Amino acid sequence: MKIFVGISGASGTIYGGRLLRALEGLGHEVTTCFSDGAVQVIRAEEGDDDVSPSRQEVIARFAERYGLSHSLAQPAAPQEMGSEMASGSSLVEAAVVCPCSMSSLACIASGVTRNLIHRVADVMLKESRILALVPRETPLSDIHLRNMLRVRRAGALLVPAMPAYYHHPETIDDLADFVAGKVLDAIGVRHELYRRWQGEG
Repeated sequence: MKIFVGISGASGTIYGGRLLRALEGLGHEVTTCFSDGAVQVIRAEEGDDDVSPSRQEVIARFAERYGLSHSLAQPAAPQEMGSEMASGSSLVEAAVVCPCSMSSLACIASGVTRNLIHRVADVMLKESRILALVPRETPLSDIHLRNMLRVRRAGALLVPAMPAYYHHPETIDDLADFVAGKVLDAIGVRHELYRRWQGEG
């Protein structure tokens, strides 16, 4: 399956990392893009001792942490609007924005393409292909909720970063894998990232 994964500037980049790790492990063809905001958030979340690592260094360390391949450590640039991914003729089968910031959500809901992530999302909607957004914000304002409703009505799938606990997670990675697994469910990718509910009795 040909899949695009955009990581935008919301807290929770671990969700994107675990999702990419799973997709690569399952053998899918993945292209990724990190927004400028995502790079800033990764710097903060990783607690990097280096005061100001470059964009390339931040992404390389992120890829190393999640065991990603060399190709994913060299993602498309957010300004690369001439990318293959930016065209409906590219036949990308599914796209995910994980995590999806409220700024990216607003752009997608309004059809505004400020970077490659927004453009790919716009293409997926216009081509009636699979687009999953993983919003991560709390509390939610009326504006956030209205934008979520707008993208849902336009055809996007919303998979909020809300881990469950019935599978008895023991680590932060277990919680992140649950969310990544829900994203994979939404885009039609089979996986074994978490133990599914078997019912009672």
